[in-house]
Amino acid sequence: MIKFAWQYREDSPIYVRTFMRQQGISRTLLKQIKFSGGQIKVDGQIVRVNYKMQTGQKLEVTLPPEIASDHVAASATPLVILYEDDHFLVVNKPAEVASVPSHLYPDDSLVNRVKGYLQRTNAPSQVTHIVTRLDRETSGVVIFAKHHFAHTVLDTQLKQHTLKKTYLCVVTGRLHTTHDIIDAPLGREPDSFIKRMVRSDGRPAQTEYWRVKLMRASTLLRVRLHTGRTHQIRVHMASIGHPLVGDFLYGQQTNPWIHRQALHCASVSFYNPFAQQQVTCYAPLPVDFAKLIARESQL
Repeated sequence: MIKFAWQYREDSPIYVRTFMRQQGISRTLLKQIKFSGGQIKVDGQIVRVNYKMQTGQKLEVTLPPEIASDHVAASATPLVILYEDDHFLVVNKPAEVASVPSHLYPDDSLVNRVKGYLQRTNAPSQVTHIVTRLDRETSGVVIFAKHHFAHTVLDTQLKQHTLKKTYLCVVTGRLHTTHDIIDAPLGREPDSFIKRMVRSDGRPAQTEYWRVKLMRASTLLRVRLHTGRTHQIRVHMASIGHPLVGDFLYGQQTNPWIHRQALHCASVSFYNPFAQQQVTCYAPLPVDFAKLIARESQL
């Protein structure tokens, strides 16, 4: 069982549910704790959420057990772990690996690999809470939470835009603008389940980029997303006439050095409230991406 404890230090009495919400426990998780096998105690005594805590009292919350899905297979393929503690697991996803299982990739997605790792390490919860996702061909940092509470914490940071993801990409052509924000709404392309496009009735999307290196026929960019739409970087860069190198969906797959879109999630930074510290993880450039930059720089 996964447990957390906090001491209440303010002067005025406070309802347990209010204090729990202040610690980052969502309404959904609070309901699960109440009705799905969790437990709430104050100074060792089981209480209801309308109990009023006094200064100095200790709240202890036990999370309900999490049942792993039998429909998600466990893969023995090893992970490249960038950071791990009792609450979070951050890994470096290789290109050509799906983030989540699908009918095309049912057994060896990143989720399958993480489930296998959680089983091998006898983790208290073996449910795979994926927090950030990448397209199958995109490499780089992906965050998993090890329990529902940790997932809730990072979901909140995503919504508040305090969880920061930085990408590197190589776009076709020489982009002379050194810094800009592309602010263009995105939606589905008509008659396509996969492709997205800039459209006035789409969802708001903002992509900020900085030019890192101007090469002979392409440009290396550092990119930060201010929203998290499907294919956002790929569509936004194509919309300004500079699709990603190797992007068969929004550009052309004609580069001899890389056989996927040249997109890599290089770093992620988030606040870990359980350790009370900022965590920043970096994923080194994969071989094909580094080779692309080296070759393009030599042209």
